[in-house]
Amino acid sequence: MQDYKNPLTMTNNYKLWQKLFLFSFGLFAGTAFCMKWMEGDFLQNGQKFTIIGLEISYPKEQVASILAGLDDHVKTILRYHLSFDFAFMAGVYPGIAALCMMARHKLTSAGIRKFLLALALLQMLAWACDIFENYCLLKWLNDPVTGIDFNFYHLVVSAKWIIALTGALFAIPLAMRKRKAV
Repeated sequence: MQDYKNPLTMTNNYKLWQKLFLFSFGLFAGTAFCMKWMEGDFLQNGQKFTIIGLEISYPKEQVASILAGLDDHVKTILRYHLSFDFAFMAGVYPGIAALCMMARHKLTSAGIRKFLLALALLQMLAWACDIFENYCLLKWLNDPVTGIDFNFYHLVVSAKWIIALTGALFAIPLAMRKRKAV
């Protein structure tokens, strides 16, 4: 059994989380660059549309209209984008979890440490929500917005954003702090 009070063990754990974070950040940055590059081709009838709009802000009718009106080229680009998003997810959610664990390592307050652990673990739920979101968008490319409650889709997407942003925004400033002496 590992001794979590042992400073050497804690340092080794921190270094492992740091390595995971650095790998995840690289994957996140590379895939984000590729996805951003593709977004210039997101046009439907000469009008730009956004992934964020498809995720959150566009109503069901607009999502259905956009997806139904895409030409084959734009559909292909959107499929590529969503495929890159799966790789992006493999960088962003483990990266946020690693940040939470790095921040946790620097704190002594049991309550905040438990909260950071919960935020780290919740990144798996955010990841699952993001997978569901991409599944829906890919499915709707073939059959626009049918068969699923669109309000449930928005709830899942909102949950993803809330969990991920809470984890990142809470962990980043704490992870940047110096470790308090125990």
